[in-house]
Amino acid sequence: MKSPDNGEKNNKKDHSKHHSQPDHDHQKDKDNKATENDASSSDNHNGDHDSHLDEESAPKHGSHHQHMMEDYKRRFLVSVILTVPIFLLSPLIQEPLGITELMTFPGDRFIFFILASIVFIYGGYPFIKGLIRESKIKRPGMMTLIALAIIVSYSYSAAVFFGLPGMDLFPELVILIDIMLLGHWIEMRSIQGASKALEKLVELLPKKAHRINEEGKVEDVPLKSLQIKDKVVVKPGEKIPADGKIIEGKSSINEALLTGESTPLDKEVGDEVIGGSINGEGSLTIEIEKKGEDSFLSQVIDLVNQAQEAKSDTQDLTDRAGLWLTIVALGGGALTLIVWFAIFNMDFAFSLERTVTVMVTACPHALGLAIPLVIAVSTSISAKNGFLIKNRSNFEDSKDIEAVIFDKTGTLTRGELGVSDVYAFGSEFDEGDILKYAASVESKSEHPIAQGIVSAVEGTFPVEDFESLPGKGASGIVDGNKVQIVSPGFIKDKGIELEDEQVLDLFSQGKTVVLVLIDDELVGCIALADVIREESAEAIKKLQNKGITCIMLTGDTKGVAKWVSEKLNLDEYFYEVLPKEKAEKVKEIQDRGLKVAMTGDGVNDAPALAQADVGIAIGAGTDVAMETADIILVRSNPLDVVALLDLSSATYRKMWENLLWASGYNAVALPLAAGILFGQGIILTPAMGAIFMSLSTVIVAINAQIFRFKPPKLTR
Repeated sequence: MKSPDNGEKNNKKDHSKHHSQPDHDHQKDKDNKATENDASSSDNHNGDHDSHLDEESAPKHGSHHQHMMEDYKRRFLVSVILTVPIFLLSPLIQEPLGITELMTFPGDRFIFFILASIVFIYGGYPFIKGLIRESKIKRPGMMTLIALAIIVSYSYSAAVFFGLPGMDLFPELVILIDIMLLGHWIEMRSIQGASKALEKLVELLPKKAHRINEEGKVEDVPLKSLQIKDKVVVKPGEKIPADGKIIEGKSSINEALLTGESTPLDKEVGDEVIGGSINGEGSLTIEIEKKGEDSFLSQVIDLVNQAQEAKSDTQDLTDRAGLWLTIVALGGGALTLIVWFAIFNMDFAFSLERTVTVMVTACPHALGLAIPLVIAVSTSISAKNGFLIKNRSNFEDSKDIEAVIFDKTGTLTRGELGVSDVYAFGSEFDEGDILKYAASVESKSEHPIAQGIVSAVEGTFPVEDFESLPGKGASGIVDGNKVQIVSPGFIKDKGIELEDEQVLDLFSQGKTVVLVLIDDELVGCIALADVIREESAEAIKKLQNKGITCIMLTGDTKGVAKWVSEKLNLDEYFYEVLPKEKAEKVKEIQDRGLKVAMTGDGVNDAPALAQADVGIAIGAGTDVAMETADIILVRSNPLDVVALLDLSSATYRKMWENLLWASGYNAVALPLAAGILFGQGIILTPAMGAIFMSLSTVIVAINAQIFRFKPPKLTR
């Protein structure tokens, strides 16, 4: 593998400093374009959501949506109840049922007309209102088609009732309204189900918290009373009331519903915890650090809400298709009337019925529902898996990614020192002995190198006479032996030359190397490096199996970059790259004609995340509101990048399935509605056209729900 040598040299940093926690400044290099649903699509009913947790209570999400759904339900039930007597009073129904004499009485026709008029006015009101709204914005859609169909049907039927020769369409009219109301009710129930993710997130917070007051006593207070710096007690099995830091105790914390991390995480003093996560077996004292809209949970709700309401590129395509279908339907309806009435000399009632059927059948109802439902379900799946989508269009574009660029430190690696190699120089002590003796001495030190060595063993020996050698190492007596862990400079000062090829190779890899002396004899060495995440190699392999090029950016030296690259079998790497140069490297890859995703920690990688076609922030922890990332992966797991691409592809496939279901039926239903098979005795009534149209809507809704209950298998 060839590595580029065009990275500019930067000042080499001390290894321990390189791994210390840097100061990060959030950079705003890319504005997320807020997409506002136009009025014509308001019938997809994305409810008004309060995206933050206020100080008094959890927000009431989707109250407007709930009200509209109840309104459609009420209008549907009233209309259906009135449909029964309307049918019994219709001559078209009475004759086949043999109830003409039974249902004929003085004033029956007038009651028939009044009941049908009530259904038209009360049941048809939402569609007529939609017609007015779409007319104002000069964007006719499905409400225009439905409204025109019922207005034309009612007007013609009323004219017949008052003496115009012909046959009224009242039975077809009320059935059409019933079916349209039912379709909208089902649609809104489906969308409401997709919005349940927000409500479930809100329910994660407990109702009260155990706050420690100034006298040191514990008192139960509502969440609204909590302030920054307050100290609260969380008992075993309780929910954590707010974001904060553990100041006393240790326990395992279940963050599965928040981050998608299924395994409970061990937490102790100094570790951060997230409000809404569940405490395990230990009792904790936590100092509150964030509340309200600054909390992790509130930001997650905000992002989920934005993603559900945002329009995607596919949605824009759907809107354009729906507009053209509306134009075709109106034109086709007018042409149908002219052909049957003026050319084939059929009676006006028949010709008008064909026109109404065409307009009803062509309603892009399912088309308008196809994408929003999938988006809502996909967003819910994303949130449950710890993927927070800020830019919906870029999420969809993830399926086309050809190259993924990874930042090294904190992304492919843990950003902390760990033992990578142990060599014995042929003495009586083997590698295991050397590591154990060294770890025993270093257990008395707080230095990062010492902690890295200690973490490599399960237990240590007792140590006597521990002594720290500033700038050189440490020493102590272990099992009666004098053990020294020292720097290469210490050995050089002693006049000992290091000529072992293995040790020299470790230096060439840019690793931190310490040497071990036992009873003043050089017995071996220990090499430390930034620990590579266990999941990194598998993630790289799976991406490469998808045909995706995997590249690494790092500010480390060539030796370190080469070592990590070889360990992970990367396709390419850039080394000694300053943070400000990362965006240039992303552009360089893009200039090769590749669609690029940049994966980093979302802080000092901000310019690169902004430059990439898709910016992915990984290991975001509680900082979920990073401005430059398109997608935030809450867990620090490179495999989530693979899972994200899987979900993007599955979402795109489901969108197109719905589009085909939503529009494909028109190819068959529209010619039938126009009466093309009239000569063969096959013809659709307006009510049958409405059933066909509603059936496609139901299929689209069911297909989206299948996506919810049978989500794609994600690589984790």
